[in-house]
Formats: sequence, C-alpha cells, structure tokens
Amino acid sequence: MFRGGTGRARRVRRSRHGAVREVEVSLRVFFPEPPAFAEGAPTRAVYVGDVAGRCEVFTWDSAARRSRQVTDRPQGTVTAAVEPGGERVWWFDDDLAGTGSWRAQPWAGGADVGPLPGVPAGRAAGLAMTADGAVAAGFSTAGGLEVWLKRPGGIPELGVTGPAGSQLIDLHGDLIALGGEPEAADAVRLVRPGVPDVLLSGVDCPLWPVGFDPVGLGRLLLAARSGETYRLAVWTAADGLRVLENVGFETEISPSWYPDGRRVLVRQDRHGRSTLHEVDLATGAVTVLPTPAGSILSAAAQPDGDLHYVWTTTTRPAALRSRTGPRLPAGSEPDQPGRFGEVWAGGPGGPVHALLTLPDRDGPHPAVFWLHGGPYEAARDAYDAAATLFASIGCAVVRPNYRGSTGYGAAWRRAVNAGPGVGLVQLEDIAAVADRLVDDGVIRPGQVAVCGESWGGYLALLAAGMQPGRWQAVAAVNPIADYIGAFATTTDRVRALDTALFGGTPHQRRAAYRAASPLSYVDNVTAPVLLVAGTADPVCPPGQIETYAHALEAARGTVPELHWVESGHQRLDAAVHAEVLATVVRFTATALGGQPVR
Repeated sequence: MFRGGTGRARRVRRSRHGAVREVEVSLRVFFPEPPAFAEGAPTRAVYVGDVAGRCEVFTWDSAARRSRQVTDRPQGTVTAAVEPGGERVWWFDDDLAGTGSWRAQPWAGGADVGPLPGVPAGRAAGLAMTADGAVAAGFSTAGGLEVWLKRPGGIPELGVTGPAGSQLIDLHGDLIALGGEPEAADAVRLVRPGVPDVLLSGVDCPLWPVGFDPVGLGRLLLAARSGETYRLAVWTAADGLRVLENVGFETEISPSWYPDGRRVLVRQDRHGRSTLHEVDLATGAVTVLPTPAGSILSAAAQPDGDLHYVWTTTTRPAALRSRTGPRLPAGSEPDQPGRFGEVWAGGPGGPVHALLTLPDRDGPHPAVFWLHGGPYEAARDAYDAAATLFASIGCAVVRPNYRGSTGYGAAWRRAVNAGPGVGLVQLEDIAAVADRLVDDGVIRPGQVAVCGESWGGYLALLAAGMQPGRWQAVAAVNPIADYIGAFATTTDRVRALDTALFGGTPHQRRAAYRAASPLSYVDNVTAPVLLVAGTADPVCPPGQIETYAHALEAARGTVPELHWVESGHQRLDAAVHAEVLATVVRFTATALGGQPVR
C-alpha cells in the first residue's frame, strides 16, 4: 500500500518596485510517491497522478510507457496498491474524514468490486498481499486496530485485533507483523494463529518495523535506535531480533528492501536534507548513492533493478526521478520564485536550525514563521507553496526545526517535551531564531507573523497567547486549539501519540495538557487571528476550534476570522488547497501592513 499525490500551478500577482507582474506558483495537494510495481509483473505499477487538480489513481505500464486512470472521485483518491501478480489494482474508497473500504479493479480496466465482502468500514491502517493470493487489511476503528484476513478462495475473517495507534506492517504466510509505539514494550507484535504472540520491546531500543523480505525468507526488517545511533535490525523466528551494530547513522533513517533481499536502501534525513545509502546486509558495506542536493521525500528500489525517488528543493517542486533515465510517468516543473537560505541560532536546548525562503531583494523583510507539522517532522530544503507565495510578495519565510524535529539526532527528537513541556519548549526555540534574524538584519521587527498547519498551527496559536509581543499576525490551519477538547474527539492513533508525549491522558496529566493548550492563553492574545478548519477533520476536529474561537471572542470582544473548508485533515483537491493558501496569504499580508493580496 502506498499514498501519493500531485498538484498543479496557479498564478499570483506580485508587485516589485511599483511594477506588477505574474508569477507562476505550483500548488501541490500531495507530494508524489514512486510508482508501486507488482513483484511478479515488474512492468506493471500503480501511482497517483493529477486530474484537474485532484489526486487520482493510475496504472503505469513501464514497457509501453502508457498510463490509465483508475479512479474518478470528487474528493480524490490517494491510497492504492497493486496485486503481486499485477492482476488487479486496489484503491481505498474513503470519505473526507478518511473512513472507507477497499475497492479493486482489473489491470486492463472494468468494474470495481469490493474484494473484502462483509468487512466493516474504517480508516486504512495497512494492507499486505502475498503471491499466493492471501490478503491482510488493517482498519483503525473506534475499538482499536482490526486486521482482516482473506485466504485464496475464502471469505474475510477477523484475524487480529490490536491497540489504538498500532498498524498492520506486513504478512508472511500466516505471520502478521504489527507496529505500535516505537518505545513501548510491544513496539512490534508478531502474530500467528494458534501460538502466543511474539513481542519485540522498544523500551531500551526503539523499533520501527519496515516489512518482510521480498524473497520469502521470513526476515522482518526494522529500523532501531541503539543509544544515540540509528541502525538496521533483522528479526527471524529462528534467531530473534538482531541489531546490526556495524552499520550506524547519527540521524533518522527510513529503510526499505531491495528486491534481491540482500541489500537495503536507506534514506537518511539530516539537517533538512536527505541522502540515499545502499547497505549490504551480509558485509555491512555502506555505499552512498549519488543524488542531487536537496530533499528526497521517498525512494524505492524497483523489481527491474532501477531506483526511483522523489526529489525537491526550496525552489523546485517535488518530482519523480529515476537512476536510469526518464522511465517514469511524471515530469518536472520549472524553478519557483525565492532564494534559499539557512541560519543556526543559539537556543536554550542547543543550536536551532532554520531554513529560509527569501525575496529577490535585500532585507530586512517582513517575515512569516511557517511552522511544520508533526511534531516528529521537519522543515526541509523542499518546495512549499506557502513559502513561495509569501516570498513572491516580499516576505521572508522562516521554517525552524525546533526540538522534536527529525534530522538532528535522537537527543533533539526526544527533547520534544523537555524543559517547560510540550509546545512550550518549541516556543523557546522559535524565539531564539527570531532574535537571531532580527540581530542579523534579515527580518524586520514589528512585521512578523506566525503561521502553520496541524501541529504547526497549534504552535502558532500557542505563540499568540504566550508570546503576544512578538507576533503581529497569527494564522492557524487545522490546528489543535483546545488540547483537552481535541483529545476527546480525535482519532485513536492521535490519542496514543498524545498519551506518549505527555506521559498520560488528560485525566492523568490534566495540568500538563492545560499548560500546553492555546485555549489557556486566549486572554493574552493581541494580534489578529485567522483560523482555517476542515469540516470533516478527524485529526484536529472542528469542534475544539470553534471552542477556541468563542473563547477568543469573549476575551477580546472581537471575532477572529474563521474560515471553513469542505475537507478532512489533508486537502486533496487543488482548488481547496488554493483557497486555503490564498486566505492565509491575504490575511497575513494585510495584518502586516501590506495591501490586500488577491
């Protein structure tokens, strides 16, 4: 199973030295993924492409270099798979909140069918298929994880249940691998009918399971953190878990199998950029693979020996690339406006790295702090339409990698809840970056906004109440606004993440949740506030955003701007995406003293 996406370009007008000209900006509704090829039919693949600004599933015949559209839904489709023999394409038929069921269509086209009859709807939580026709499908439900098994010629049966937040990873014969919280005692569960579960503990060595080897030997590949070093690990029924101590990386990694089962492809994220490595499991030899400077959002070794990856930089939208040439169904786009920069600022927890997108003129500039989601994500040397839009109207865009961000080592990631606690520690780092850029003459004090989406939107609202003197505008898209209210109505997977972050639930750690909640600080807010909310967002539900808006109105006597969009947590339609970005840019530019942007 994979999730992918695409986008299309929009034109915005900008003024420079009194002249107005058009700038073409690419608005991506979802980053692309490499095509997923059928193991037994290596010329057949499935990918997600653009249909009038909407993500839809396509087949790709690499031999004929021909594609065919599979899905056509108003809200788009981003989750798909191809059977190992290439006979059928599977796609997930979900609503805006992410709840749905699997559908399947013959490779050459035809009627869609429900391949798992009788299985109730849920949120997709993993799909595994074997060459003999067995299928395991994971669904996140109100009661936790359900894994339904379908054997060749049989009917689906509920085979495994798991705790909220766990995920189906892979299937090998009758052995099912489930992934949970990496640092928990049951970080990985290996389930086989009729025998006790095998639990791999991540308490002393956090574990991230990847999948079983493609050659059928039953080896489960994992990423592990041993001390401060990220390593590869392999589990087998005979030998148990073995961490490869001769291969180590100082920052986070995303491994995947090569088709031969002898090598592993490792994507390493470090300081906002990426590198690819090939690891020989037998010898431990590590080879750095040549790729251009920038960020690699995903990578996959294909059955025919080729290597596909998604590459991007601050000024170049994400595009699929191949080691062997243009054998992929998507092309590249031209460079976008803006200049790349970066800064390291001294913070209370150590140096804080921030990426910059700068206008094509000297500073100091009005500035927008664009905060990344997560919390375990990172700002990258990667294209972001919001950053490009702001830079095109003369704003510096600052994307800090505060504590908890990936790509800076295990200690930095663990510090997500250090010092004053969740959220508050990130505000310390953001303030350190802001002070450094003012001192350097890059940004103009008194004309600085803080904006973000999801976790970034949460931090923007928290900053509005806890650092009111720093910000002249605040824009939050799909944020956590009332942390306790959000916990009560969000998904089980997010509740599991919050419980790990805070060391308990709001019932157990109420003071910590209140200290981290933007709702607790509405009386302090002085800057104008924009709230953008999805009507069907299950992750950051709309009700708790309304609660914050009402509280802010009561505290200030003015109504914050509240903009609703018909979407879930992710906006998978380019028109909705453009609407949100235009709203944020218009609001922020006006609040910073500029002319309204249309």
